[in-house]
Amino acid sequence: MTPSARLSAAIEILDDIAARRRPAADALKDWGLAHRFAGSGDRAAIASLVYDGLRRRASAAWIMGEETGRAILIGMLRLQRGLAEPSIASLFDGARFAPPPLTDDERRRLAEGSLADAPPEVAGDAPAFVLPSLTELFGDALLTELRALGRRAPLDIRANTLKQSRDAALEALADLSPEATPLSPLGLRIPLGEDGRGPALHVDPLFLEGGFEIQDEGSQIASLLAGARPGETIVDLCAGGGGKSLALAAITGNAARLIATDADPRRLAPIHERLRRSGAEVEVRTPRTGKARADVLADLDGTVDRVLVDAPCTGTGTWRRNPDAKWRLRPGSLAGRIAEQAEVLDRAAALLRPGGTLVYVTCSLLPEENDAAVDGLLRRCGGAIQAVPTDLGAVPGLDGNIRRTARGIQMSPALTGTDGFYVATMTRKS
Repeated sequence: MTPSARLSAAIEILDDIAARRRPAADALKDWGLAHRFAGSGDRAAIASLVYDGLRRRASAAWIMGEETGRAILIGMLRLQRGLAEPSIASLFDGARFAPPPLTDDERRRLAEGSLADAPPEVAGDAPAFVLPSLTELFGDALLTELRALGRRAPLDIRANTLKQSRDAALEALADLSPEATPLSPLGLRIPLGEDGRGPALHVDPLFLEGGFEIQDEGSQIASLLAGARPGETIVDLCAGGGGKSLALAAITGNAARLIATDADPRRLAPIHERLRRSGAEVEVRTPRTGKARADVLADLDGTVDRVLVDAPCTGTGTWRRNPDAKWRLRPGSLAGRIAEQAEVLDRAAALLRPGGTLVYVTCSLLPEENDAAVDGLLRRCGGAIQAVPTDLGAVPGLDGNIRRTARGIQMSPALTGTDGFYVATMTRKS
């Protein structure tokens, strides 16, 4: 496909996403199934255009004066990719499979359009209803942080130290030109192509041998801040696909008793193959479905040294890699997540032995899901649980690159270049 034909496809997909209010991944998959002539390179390039359009949906629509797929894509090419009007016009030339030529109004808007007077939800490409919460966190740095969330996420991997060191992984992957991650002592960053596409790491021989896992640096840091130690009994209560469980196994050298579970058995499904490949020793407890669901952790109540809660959340900290998620977020979604967080925190507290540690993690930037969730648990526990400072010693250099909150720490793209993880630590007094 020509670059212009890819633009036509991206416009079609953006219009489909808007009309049907559906996830971008679903729209891209359906388009690919209906256009099987498109090769893998074409599909990757089209996906990159769609996701970049979603990253700049509000600001692109502002300068172009309408919120169609065409307007968003034209505005994005200027705002996100830095193309000048003549370059954009050469792509919108009306040739076969190309979008129709730019109108006089579109040319004028490309030349004169500005975000100088745009409201923050437009200039920062974010839903307006979350801005009061984000302003509470970021203050005058709000737009800086929102713009950082509008950039593409890097491609990070975690060297599996159960099998080899980071330096050994760096050497083995030399053909990909990796670099050490700025903060995580376990990570490597793989360069992306101009279209945002990275190499097919899932078929790399070192990956198939378990030498590394694909994991954002922020998630690696959160795993390190959990403070896991050899000899402990540790529960990963919201393990999902097991990324942090595998990291904890490597951090402790398989010398801790690790139990991974999740309320949704479907989310746990990938963990088994990942464990086999990595050599990590983790006990997986899969809850049964149906009315007669038993608590798979009941035998551990009051005995666990450390509980990691990577809680369900709105995912506002992952907007770089999931830009469509911010436009599907609704106030009701936030309320639902807050209720889930309270439930999982209460369950975690019951697992702890006296002196045990609870580490609460979200990939959210919203105080309602972070400090407020911790405060809610402290109130419900009536003094039995207390908040303590998170030990940053496992990640040298992190201290100057975080935002401290009343109860925890917040990583954010503008300061750390990571996803927006929040980490808070608590301990059971009695």
